[in-house]
Amino acid sequence: MTDRFAATFAKPRPALVAFITGGDGNTAANLDALVAGGADVIELGMPFTDPMADGPAIQAANLRSLAKGTTTADLFAIAAAFRRRHPDTPLVLMGYANPMTIRGPEWFAAECAKAGVDGVICVDIPSEEDAELGPALRAAGVDLIRLATPTTDAARLPDVLNGAGGFLYYVSVAGITGQQQAAQASIDEAVARLKAATDLPVAVGFGVRTPEQASPIAKVADGVVVGSAFIDIIAQHGDAAAPYVETFTRSLADAIHGAKEIAA
Repeated sequence: MTDRFAATFAKPRPALVAFITGGDGNTAANLDALVAGGADVIELGMPFTDPMADGPAIQAANLRSLAKGTTTADLFAIAAAFRRRHPDTPLVLMGYANPMTIRGPEWFAAECAKAGVDGVICVDIPSEEDAELGPALRAAGVDLIRLATPTTDAARLPDVLNGAGGFLYYVSVAGITGQQQAAQASIDEAVARLKAATDLPVAVGFGVRTPEQASPIAKVADGVVVGSAFIDIIAQHGDAAAPYVETFTRSLADAIHGAKEIAA
């Protein structure tokens, strides 16, 4: 776990993990708005032509970004500039294997390290294919953040955790982003099971769109991931979205940061 992840998750409160797609809208302004609003960890999506795990909102964001000509080099430039402005906020690149491996995993890992990226989530490289990317990232000091799902059983979980870092991302529904939310009881049970198996922080995402949905999850998890709701704001307001992003971020951060105090 990088120092920034460790410092963030050591705080006595759950973390807001906020996702936006790189190159969609005024990305730099939106990233600054997320930090100003209280987001603890930022996930920056790498636009891709076939985002198979994502729902309509993030698919559309990918297409908007690609239509503007956003490249992998642009994403690293955005990441490096973010790191200069925000030296303490963990930054994760999230995306698909092709852009991460087409020039070789060592190139990608080195660029991540140079840009100050703390972690990488690769949606379509399962733990069984860790050699495709994992060793290069770990050698460069970049955490490979793994995904667990409702179908990750006790037999497979050790493989998912082997080589994982940063935090464990629990995908709370078997489906695509932004479409439906899992029942709270199933989230409670899953988080307890995962936390019994690893010392990594556990963050829960997929289908979380409002402070009211985030708060009960934050009572049991170490972090709550929100993405599609931010994408919707950017889609609505375009390059002028930053103030709206900041306001919404603050509402989520207040609900998540205070959740365990309310529970106590």
